[in-house]
Amino acid sequence: MGYIEDLRKIVGSRPLNLVGTAVGVLNQKGEILLQQRLNGVWGVPGGFLELGESTEDAGRREVLEETGLQIGKLELVGVFSGKEHFVTLPNGDEFYPITIAYVTKEILGGELEVNKEEGLDAQFFGLYQLPENINPLIPNVLHTYLQTRKV
Repeated sequence: MGYIEDLRKIVGSRPLNLVGTAVGVLNQKGEILLQQRLNGVWGVPGGFLELGESTEDAGRREVLEETGLQIGKLELVGVFSGKEHFVTLPNGDEFYPITIAYVTKEILGGELEVNKEEGLDAQFFGLYQLPENINPLIPNVLHTYLQTRKV
């Protein structure tokens, strides 16, 4: 059982601040890897940190777990938080995510394979040809990334 599950045993479904990572994986064509979650929404690989885990290590772990890809160096895009990101899960748990977003162009190994416990599909998309039904955080992250870097 993980950190959040242990914490929920103590606090129930009350709102929490939870720190997580989101990783935009870019291939050699400059396309971004998106994963279609079980709820049908497209997003980048990512998830919450475990106790003592760095945000970089969490990002690499989540990409590997969710897509089968091993990644290298991560470039910080920004931190996204605030009441506009508030989430209530179907089970009633509430949280305010604090998302540290990264981009990587270093795919070191592995084969793209969807973890069926976490997603329905995973594929690369052009940065200006994103699918409908995308997590609203992703366009914000991409906008921030594109404003400060040359792609």
